[in-house]
Amino acid sequence: MKRYILAYVLFCFSAILYGQSQELFDKGVQAYNDGKYSEAISHYEDVIKSGVHSEAVYFNLGNCYYKLNQTAPSIYYYEKALLLDPDDTEIKNNLAFAKQMTLDAIEEMPQTGLAKLSQNITGAMTYEQWGLGSIIFIFLAVFAFILYYFLSYSNYKRVALVSSAVSVLLGIVSFAFAYSGQQSYYSDQPAIVFAEEITVRSEPNRRSEPVFELHEGTKVQVLDQLEDWQKIQLVNGQEGWLHDSEIRLIKDF
Repeated sequence: MKRYILAYVLFCFSAILYGQSQELFDKGVQAYNDGKYSEAISHYEDVIKSGVHSEAVYFNLGNCYYKLNQTAPSIYYYEKALLLDPDDTEIKNNLAFAKQMTLDAIEEMPQTGLAKLSQNITGAMTYEQWGLGSIIFIFLAVFAFILYYFLSYSNYKRVALVSSAVSVLLGIVSFAFAYSGQQSYYSDQPAIVFAEEITVRSEPNRRSEPVFELHEGTKVQVLDQLEDWQKIQLVNGQEGWLHDSEIRLIKDF
């Protein structure tokens, strides 16, 4: 009985929080439509503080900052929205417009055909979906193997045995893609430069040799961390160290 009461209380609490978040979100939409972009930002940030993370909130925040001509925050929130909904064309289009405000033109290193093919296959589904597929295939393999023992006709037994073997193979392949996707997801730590202009250094201290400069809105990949310094890499392969106060990680939720 106590368990059901607790579940009911939690449900009611969640409903109240959702209602409050929706009210704040609606206020943000109204403020945006009225051209009060700073006020809209305040409402959307309150939604996030309530524990709600959605592509709609981040997308609207990106729109607000874009209207205020603030490059780094607009790109940052568009990237967060795209992370939650990678197939949304409207987010992609707005992000492309925001990137036109950046000063750094960094050309991406071309991928080899094999690496690009592997990335496309792995990225066709999330690593959770690949993992689920692996479980399904293994279940089918076990089911087909059981059928092999119970079927009487040799042709049916042969089909069941081949099906079991193919399912095991597909399960192994799916597991490999799931593992690769998971490793790729957790090693992928993109960040956005928030400082107007920064110097990337060869070592994690301000006395080290400057390597190159970056400007706000540029996307970097965080490779390593040493105290309050982050080792970053650009899409063209250049690497260096930045103070962590100068960038913001996109996957910070």
